[in-house]
Amino acid sequence: MKSICVFCGSSDSVHADYISVAHQTGTLLARKGIRLIYGGGKTGLMGAVANGAVEAGGEGVGVIIPSMYTAALAHSGLTRMDVAPDMHGRKARMHELAAVKR
Repeated sequence: MKSICVFCGSSDSVHADYISVAHQTGTLLARKGIRLIYGGGKTGLMGAVANGAVEAGGEGVGVIIPSMYTAALAHSGLTRMDVAPDMHGRKARMHELAAVKR
């Protein structure tokens, strides 16, 4: 497996244990050389998994829509950020990126 797509919550109102496990998951993906494809946010579980991956030197690819592509919501430390026109396109792009062989 070269890539994995993770689609999870962006709310910060999550128990700290879940945030910790999401961060650990991102770290593990990076250590295994698995590219993270996800929703592009920096908050909640989504941000935690990305932080774990990026901090461990892994590749993180975000896919976000224009209305969410703000300093308050978008992760700025990713390898790449794709902007999709809408939520349907966002999910389709994440699927496409995760399915591609590299």
